[in-house]
Parts: sequence; structure tokens; C-alpha cells
Amino acid sequence: MNNKHDIKVLNSLIGTTLDSADGYAEAAKDAKSEQLTSLFRARSGERRSAASTLQQCVRSLGGEPEDDGTALASAHRMFVNLRASLTSNDNKAVVDEVERGEDHLKSKFEDAMKDEDVSPAAMSVITDVYTSVRHGHDQMRDIKQAFHS
Repeated sequence: MNNKHDIKVLNSLIGTTLDSADGYAEAAKDAKSEQLTSLFRARSGERRSAASTLQQCVRSLGGEPEDDGTALASAHRMFVNLRASLTSNDNKAVVDEVERGEDHLKSKFEDAMKDEDVSPAAMSVITDVYTSVRHGHDQMRDIKQAFHS
């Protein structure tokens, strides 16, 4: 059986999930409240664990798992860091940025779950990890809405 498509889809999700973990780690440094800092640190660890689950799936399919975020994300982080150094660096701006990243991650997983060429075994892993992704997204959305109300 050819696992190339599964491996490609999973590796794409791994890269984006690692980007999310890095984004949360950056957000933890920028947050101006201990509550947000610890939330962002916890979410970063959760994302690393999710990426590890996806990496194990790639290995089980005989592939070489992605172990770094995407180049696009590192460029995005540089821009975010630059922007943060130019602005007041308040919690609202940090939460807005995190929530924007969550939207991207959630949509990547949703696209993967619509991919009819992904095997049932890989789809099961993707769906399991998506539960954590969706929870994180919804939590950030709610925090963002609270800041903006």
C-alpha cells in the first residue's frame, strides 16, 4: 500500500502544529498577565504533544516525520515580533495574534479531514488531534471576544 499521500498530509499538519507550539511559546513571552502566560505555555506543550502524535503516525507509515515548523511561519513570527516591538505589546494584541494562528491551524485540520484520499487509520489520528486543536481554537476565540467586549 502506498502511504505517500497520508505522510504528505500528516507532515503538513505537523509543520503547522509545530508553528502553533512556537507561536504559543512566543505569545507566553509577550503576554502581560501571569494567567495568559501560563495558559500559552500549557497550550504550547499541548501542541508539541499533538505534533508528536502525528509524527508517530508518520513513522508507523514508514515515513520521515516533519520535525520543524514551516518557513512561512518563521517569516510570520519575525513580522509578529517586529510588530510587537513597535506596538504597546498589550494582551489584547497578543490574544488577537494567537487567535488568528488558531484559525489557520483549525482550517488546515478541517481541510485534511475532508481529504477523501487519506486512509482511515491516518484519518483517525487526524480526527483525534483535531479535538485538541478545536478546543484550543474555541478557548482563544472566547478570550479574544472577552477582550473586545
